[in-house]
Amino acid sequence: MTITKTVENNKAVLFVEGWLDTKSAPELRKEIDSLSGIDGLVLDFEKLEYIASAGLREIVSAYKKLKSMNGDFSVIHVGSEVMEVFKLTGFDQKFDIRER
Repeated sequence: MTITKTVENNKAVLFVEGWLDTKSAPELRKEIDSLSGIDGLVLDFEKLEYIASAGLREIVSAYKKLKSMNGDFSVIHVGSEVMEVFKLTGFDQKFDIRER
């Protein structure tokens, strides 16, 4: 998995590419934990190919962190396979998720 980060006007965008699984989820957590002073986080999953339960856990953790700071959280450019996982788990109802 590869993560590219941009921060502008207190909003962070993390571009996540590859597989978000047990092995790579700690890397996403590290990137999210390194963010400070932000009031918005966007996870761009345009190039995310696969997500496992460990990745879902990190999304929940990021959401809770942003909401505790009254920040905005969204997941964008979600492909059909990852969106299917979001629908099966109910994430599509809980979070601001936008498909490709």
